[in-house]
Amino acid sequence: MCVSDSVEAAVSAAANRKDAGGTPAATAAFTLIELIVVIAVIVILAGLVLSTVGYVQKKAARSRAETEIAAMAAACESYKADNGVYPAGSATNTLDARTYLDPSDPAYSAASLFLYERLMGVTSGNRSETPSGKTYFTFKPNMLLPAPPSTADVTAIRDPFGNSYGYSTIQATTGDSTKGYNPTFDLWSTANSTDPNQWVKNW
Repeated sequence: MCVSDSVEAAVSAAANRKDAGGTPAATAAFTLIELIVVIAVIVILAGLVLSTVGYVQKKAARSRAETEIAAMAAACESYKADNGVYPAGSATNTLDARTYLDPSDPAYSAASLFLYERLMGVTSGNRSETPSGKTYFTFKPNMLLPAPPSTADVTAIRDPFGNSYGYSTIQATTGDSTKGYNPTFDLWSTANSTDPNQWVKNW
């Protein structure tokens, strides 16, 4: 093949790569519409992933709350076996799960702290206090308020949603079945809801 034939072949190939308007028919660049479609797909996928992660985290928190409530309830039964009564005091005898729906209410913290002290065998929320009584339940640091890394005195037992657990003996104390839910004790997590049907509870 001579040089002129090679040049002619190259010119012909270049002409074939042009469309009717004289612009290259095949390019390596994306069009604006293609970019928008790709971005939209990425945003949709990211939304699906984030919603799934949120659902999984909430389900895990509920599962952990169920486990902790069951463990603390068992500890309360052991306490009763030794002492003849469930842990009860003025704070737990006034907190009513039927009417106290907000875990930020100080009544929650007071009742929760009382339960902590009785199950730990201590007399205060001081984390360094050595138990003077029998320990019925050993609380992990992430179950206490204020949450780690704080070393301040314990103010309440913390549920997996970051709120204080509710603990009440109002029905057992008053004998009034319209107060509380259980004739023994109520133990619950509001799970960030004011609807008792959404709570994690022992009744």
